[in-house]
Amino acid sequence: MTGWKRSQELRARSLIFMFVDSHAHLEGERFDADREQVLARARDAGVETIVAIGSGTGPGSLDCAVQLAEMHAQLYATIGIHPHEAKLARESDFQELEQLARRPKVIAVGEIGLDYYYDHSPRDTQRKVFLQQMELAKWAKLPIVIHCRPSEGSEDAWEDCLRWIESHWAASGLGGILHCFTGTLAHLGRALDLGFMISFAGNVTFPKAQAIRDAAKEVPIDRMLIETDAPFLAPVPNRGKRNEPAFVKETARQIAELRGLSTEQVGAETTRNFYKFFSLHETAKPI
Repeated sequence: MTGWKRSQELRARSLIFMFVDSHAHLEGERFDADREQVLARARDAGVETIVAIGSGTGPGSLDCAVQLAEMHAQLYATIGIHPHEAKLARESDFQELEQLARRPKVIAVGEIGLDYYYDHSPRDTQRKVFLQQMELAKWAKLPIVIHCRPSEGSEDAWEDCLRWIESHWAASGLGGILHCFTGTLAHLGRALDLGFMISFAGNVTFPKAQAIRDAAKEVPIDRMLIETDAPFLAPVPNRGKRNEPAFVKETARQIAELRGLSTEQVGAETTRNFYKFFSLHETAKPI
């Protein structure tokens, strides 16, 4: 292929693909019947890359996202034990995570963190497993993807999560992503100071989510990512349906309206941020 033809091909491709879904749970049974069609619809909507989150149902399914990513060029993968399943974690699971971290399509450890809203696992166990996975991520030289949900009417999980990141993670310099951000502007400031990327999901479109929209207006555009958290949190106008990566465009549209930009600009900026943060080549398809 001549240099001119190559440049034209890349230019055409950049006009077609302009979105990255930085967080989707594609391994679950809700996608078993039409997973290939879901990925095709994402491509048709301009979603070039999707990060398949590998927490699955906890121990016993820790390789779920890796398996998908190794089958699809469109996907990258994370690995990790969600705070909901922290009580199930055994030493053998951390050994498995160490092995999975070596796989080429794995780009982060997550989603990990603290969930004091449901408390499916005791809080001390959540904190222990969170710390162990931060240590694993340091060893693997991978960034982390954070889940943080406080108890109702409280900031408890945010305070614990950010404090632990400050004391046990920040010095690594590896950074991370606060996925599906729902914190306050104060939490946002601390996270930005820690070098984290801030990711917004479909709930930024919900009528009662003004606090999330306020945060989306404040995040520097070069520190922002967008996601679906599929199959959860389908954005307006698809709220109530199963979410899927093609819908990430609606999140971009809402953020664009908030910031006086075009949907395409938000897509392009967050896509550039994604590739830069993970030191990936935007013009190279995943292996």
